[in-house]
Amino acid sequence: MNPPAQTRYGRPTVRRNALAPGILAALVASAGGALVDNEFYLVIRFALSILALIIAWFAFEARQWWWLPIMVAIAVIWNPAFPFAFSGPWWVAAHYLATLAFVVAALRIKKPDTEDRQRS
Repeated sequence: MNPPAQTRYGRPTVRRNALAPGILAALVASAGGALVDNEFYLVIRFALSILALIIAWFAFEARQWWWLPIMVAIAVIWNPAFPFAFSGPWWVAAHYLATLAFVVAALRIKKPDTEDRQRS
């Protein structure tokens, strides 16, 4: 049986650390699909690589190892230091697949909340 999503007093029992960077990365990836041949595409590459590594770290902390290869692959494919010369409709489709991966990872990566936070 799964534990309840909240305690009796409304404090969540899980932490979704990858939610904010996952949603931000999904927005950047979907915008990047439209900006593939634009001069601002380098910013998209930086943002996607950094956010994918952040999400990979949160997956590592949550011990959800299966997200690591996906996020590291996204970080490598969209890396700005040694860019791959991808273009065309397949590259735009890759942006939308990355968007899907970011959304699913953001919703699925969660870690039990074990910290005792005092209310002030």
